[in-house]
Amino acid sequence: MRELDSISVVGAGRLGTALAAALRAPGATVEGPLRRGAAPTSPVVLLCVPDGEIAAAAAAVTPGPLVGHCSGATGLEPLAGHEAFSLHPLMTVPAGSPPSVFAGAGAAVDGSTPRGLEVATALAERLGMRPARVAPEDRVAYHAAAAMASNFLVTLEWAAERLATTAGVSREQLAPLVRAAVDTWVELGAERALTGPIARGDEGTVAHHREAVLERTPDLAPLFDALADATRALAAQETPA
Repeated sequence: MRELDSISVVGAGRLGTALAAALRAPGATVEGPLRRGAAPTSPVVLLCVPDGEIAAAAAAVTPGPLVGHCSGATGLEPLAGHEAFSLHPLMTVPAGSPPSVFAGAGAAVDGSTPRGLEVATALAERLGMRPARVAPEDRVAYHAAAAMASNFLVTLEWAAERLATTAGVSREQLAPLVRAAVDTWVELGAERALTGPIARGDEGTVAHHREAVLERTPDLAPLFDALADATRALAAQETPA
């Protein structure tokens, strides 16, 4: 699309920096990342600012350009006064990420007009992402799922690492197991990927596990109990044919 030949990125944090670099890679002219409050000049403006600052950043843009934000949980209301779109990469973006960080990732897109949605979709595809429209009423649920899939997973592995360390096992030694479990979930789905004592109905071993948690990392016992209960519920589901 011609609109994507020149893009202004507002917000010089990790996401804005990574998006600006990734958009330059296929040859787009990218202004920025600009600091908040700067006056962008491109026909498409992408706001990479905290959710609470989207409305103020949008108000600072002179009407005319298409204006989008990168929030997962926010609808298009903060962009009122502009032809608007949203693009949320379903990907974690650490500092120093290469331009290829977005390739293959999912993306939630939306637009206040057909052209806005078309721009958001084309922008995601230019970055190598797989876009899907997420309606305004679904944004919070979508973003909660994304946080569970990424943030909660890190918290879970932190807990597992703490307990493993008491037995002389390192994060590096746990990592192949974690990767294999995630890969199997992606390939087969949760019901068929589940293994271990709860899936086998071996509650004796689970009880021994809980005793070890209580002895060595007692503050993790409520987390262990909650996850064990959730895993029992998953194991009780019928495996698809």
